[in-house]
Amino acid sequence: MGRLIRGLAAEGNLRVLAVESTDIVEEARQRHGLSETPTAALGRALTGGVLLAYLLSKTPKERIALHFQGDGPMGGPVVEAAPDGLVRGYVKNPTVELPLRPDGKLNVGGVVGRGALKVARVLNNGELYESSLELVSGEIAEDLAHYLWQSEQIPSALLLGVRVHGQGEVQVAGGVVIQVMPGCPDEAISRLEANLAGRLSVTDLLLSKGLEGTVQALMQGLDYEPTNLAAVGFSEGHIPVRFGCRCTRERATASLVYFTSQEREEMIAEDGGAEVVCHWCGHKYRITPEEIRSLPLSEAESRNIPKA
Repeated sequence: MGRLIRGLAAEGNLRVLAVESTDIVEEARQRHGLSETPTAALGRALTGGVLLAYLLSKTPKERIALHFQGDGPMGGPVVEAAPDGLVRGYVKNPTVELPLRPDGKLNVGGVVGRGALKVARVLNNGELYESSLELVSGEIAEDLAHYLWQSEQIPSALLLGVRVHGQGEVQVAGGVVIQVMPGCPDEAISRLEANLAGRLSVTDLLLSKGLEGTVQALMQGLDYEPTNLAAVGFSEGHIPVRFGCRCTRERATASLVYFTSQEREEMIAEDGGAEVVCHWCGHKYRITPEEIRSLPLSEAESRNIPKA
């Protein structure tokens, strides 16, 4: 389970959200069999998706989807997040690796590549807003900060980090977004810039100071005040977030309707049924012959039925 906190600083001129997402990223790693660099890439995107969902959504039913369409060998990441606390995501090639960067860090930008970031926002009334902009670096944080500037016209600092160790397990993951609201005093901006320039990596901060301590370090001298989340129903002082999928057995079964009756019978004859794997979470659904035969005709077959 991840944790999200929020607050204001500099007399309300700085808006701050922070999330500790270690468990979320580790679950994604295990579900998808990710190697180190895809773990870092998808982990940053999942963490960024959580922050954007709570930053931009107005109600729990709204969702935001991020699709990094780079030309790198990994394919993705693709992430969907909502302010109901659920986030999910995947990459196309979960075990691709490139040599480390010259600074010794994982080459996330290389496996993502250059191309476009597509963002889809599903509003409470069901309306869909889509936008696309060029990837800045493929390193995830810079690209999402660029999107926030383009879409909200509010400058934002976005810090994302994932650290793996041992056999690739996630040691720590998390992120912080800081928005500079219109009219923010120059001295507050200068202090924020100094704090960010002299900081450790966000993963180092999370390991040494925890989530709340990380925010306090980044907001030093800016009179940060955390939001009283207990007043809005979160008695533990944080918002719980987790890796969670919206797939169901019914949806998995319904996906087979695109196959013809003959193709379905071949599935039954060859495999004793069908296995449907959710690309979002990796869950496998075993569909029985009875369930397959209960499906309606495919659209192509329906069009060929003569009228009575």
